[in-house]
Amino acid sequence: MTMETLTGLNRRLGDVSLLLPEGMTTPLGCDAVGVPEALGPPLRELLPRVGCVYTDGTRWWWIVPSGSELALDWPMPARYAAGGLVPAAASTLRPVHQGSGPVPYTPPIPLYLALCRVTETVPPWMRSTVPRSRPVRG
Repeated sequence: MTMETLTGLNRRLGDVSLLLPEGMTTPLGCDAVGVPEALGPPLRELLPRVGCVYTDGTRWWWIVPSGSELALDWPMPARYAAGGLVPAAASTLRPVHQGSGPVPYTPPIPLYLALCRVTETVPPWMRSTVPRSRPVRG
């Protein structure tokens, strides 16, 4: 076994599942997007709707539907956690926000766009290989 294999195994063994508030269901599965704690409050301010959010003291973990990484290149320093398995001790996780309603999700597209905004990342579909010329006003 290589050191990389042992490190990956250790990381998986240390992952914990985010526990949802009683009465909430995840009909679309459950993944999470983690961002550094300093980005959490600015993101929350930009979102029209916020679901369940947890912190481990260093990252805020936003609950999103499974597959929210498909076709989205989440900007750094975001960390995507499939299955809602996050690298933290269960005892350090605490809720920051509890969504309202029966599902815990923060809508992933608004979260993605807000994250792009606070990290000053241009989404791939807005990037162009040809520079745009601006009309000269005289």
